[in-house]
Formats: sequence, C-alpha cells, structure tokens
Amino acid sequence: MRLIFMGSQALAEGFALIGFEIFPNATAELVETELSKLLKSQEKALVFLEESLTQQPGPSFLQARTEAAGIILTEVPRLNAPEDYQPSVEALVARVLGPSVLD
Repeated sequence: MRLIFMGSQALAEGFALIGFEIFPNATAELVETELSKLLKSQEKALVFLEESLTQQPGPSFLQARTEAAGIILTEVPRLNAPEDYQPSVEALVARVLGPSVLD
C-alpha cells in the first residue's frame, strides 16, 4: 500500500519524516494526475490531501472517493489555520443525524 501526501511544503516535510511519499506544493491538476494513475493501476493507497486540494474535486478525485475501494482519501487541515478546518463530511453528518450531534 502506498502512503501519499499532497499539499504544502511545510506539511509535506512532516509526512516525509514518517515515511510518506510526498508531493509538496501540489496543485489540483497534480492530484488529478496522480489519482488517475492510481485508479488505472488499481494500486491500494492511503492519500492525505491538504484541504485546499479537495475544494473543487475533479473526476478522478470523485471516482476515487466513491468507487475505488483500494484508495482512501483523507483531508488534512492547513498548518497555519487548523481551527478553521471544517471537514466536508460534517454537512452530511448534520443532515443525517441532526446538527446538535456536532456540538
């Protein structure tokens, strides 16, 4: 299984220390390219993406998130503003279980 991080240089350095394959200063285009490669090769991967790279998901991102059982995508908050982080799954949880569950 591949361990991958895509995001800012500062966060990438930390992930490199724990053995992740890193893509520092990644762009949305790079995310799409790498996820497309993973989907085609059917490799198993745990992919951490800095939250800014998940805001406007492309087709490979959406396919990996919904159809690819061997690829796990996880968001990571920005290093300089972790308190501003709001995971995308939060809205779904609030709709299904009610907003009070997030308090």
